[in-house]
Amino acid sequence: MTASGSLAVVNIGQLVTLAGPARPRVGPELSELGLIPDAALLIEDGRVAASGPYAELRARIPAEAVVVDAQGRCVTPGFVDAHTHLVFAGNRAAEFEQRITGASYQQIAAAGGGILSTVKATRAASEDDLLTESRRHRGWMLRTGTTTAEAKSGYGLDGATELRMLRVMARLNDEGPMRIVPTLLAAHTLPPEFAGRRDDYVRWIAEELIPEVANLKLARFCDAFCDDHAFTVEETREVLTAARAHGLELRVHAEQFRPGTGAVLAAELRARTADHLETATADTLNALRAAAVQPVLLPGSVFALARTAYPPARAMVEHGLAIVLASDFNPGSSPIPSMPFIVSLACLYMRLTPAEALAAATVNAAWSLGLGDSIGSIETGKQADFLIHEFTDFREIAYFIAAAEFPRVFIAGRDVPPA
Repeated sequence: MTASGSLAVVNIGQLVTLAGPARPRVGPELSELGLIPDAALLIEDGRVAASGPYAELRARIPAEAVVVDAQGRCVTPGFVDAHTHLVFAGNRAAEFEQRITGASYQQIAAAGGGILSTVKATRAASEDDLLTESRRHRGWMLRTGTTTAEAKSGYGLDGATELRMLRVMARLNDEGPMRIVPTLLAAHTLPPEFAGRRDDYVRWIAEELIPEVANLKLARFCDAFCDDHAFTVEETREVLTAARAHGLELRVHAEQFRPGTGAVLAAELRARTADHLETATADTLNALRAAAVQPVLLPGSVFALARTAYPPARAMVEHGLAIVLASDFNPGSSPIPSMPFIVSLACLYMRLTPAEALAAATVNAAWSLGLGDSIGSIETGKQADFLIHEFTDFREIAYFIAAAEFPRVFIAGRDVPPA
């Protein structure tokens, strides 16, 4: 099925449209899924033309339409993964073993492991090698229903490799079918060649790398890791202020291991998102709400690091914050490409309901990427990115934990074969 022409999806047992206001969902809105039983979906030229009860839409199905029988199953929007580290070389399976035997994330990083071990492997990889490996990662995501993913650089920490990573993202986006939204994350950690010269590295990012990336139009966003073993609030401010001056939107890794590491700065700069927030306080949440910053919550990294301090998602919902769920897929702290598994974690350990988690992983995630007007829900005029699940009830996505469920994936009305 190509993106052009007519497509009708019929015999949908439960259609989750997530139709609603043209903005991120907050509070009780997160549970308003726009469910339609015994539904049908009409697609024209890759966009949603209509959705509703099959009895009302049956007469509108064009004679030339390709008809897909959903077999009474549940149909939802495709997952939008708003925080990933998709492009990297190698893996850190040895460090996984070290953590099991008692080493902390910080101890591994201090010994030259962690991010820097992936930096070494990524710097040594050619662009074509990175593209091949990233296609494999993308395939994992596609098979579990991710149709759009944000992707960060940050495993180069030098000009050549950071640009190489961003070019790989552009190539992935051009070849499709998954949409890739690129983010510059050179402020991920301090590279070894700048040891003892932190100011020089931050200045290089702000004055040389960011202008070049912006001029080449290789990134939409700029991110920075603000934490004790990464960059200070002032260093992060310098990077993000330069990014904004060059037309990049802002995201911030914040409050992962300690309060006071970046979330208030995200509010001050009115960043699009503050990500992680495991140690966020009530004052932090108030600041984020006042500045309309969306929290991107990453339960996979808490789970994979065998920690217990999950982000305070229930408090965020009660504060009226437009929460987002994302995988944080990366080779170290969250080697988890599956958004359904992230939804399960959010329900079990962050006390979100399945409805809230699904909204956070689709429509709210789309708004956090500046794409909420075109993806994230099944509404007339939006791109037809949707999933036909093996389940009949959306709650089963969270309930059957790590199930070998491979939904049928459609992107822009095109049936995407398993990668």
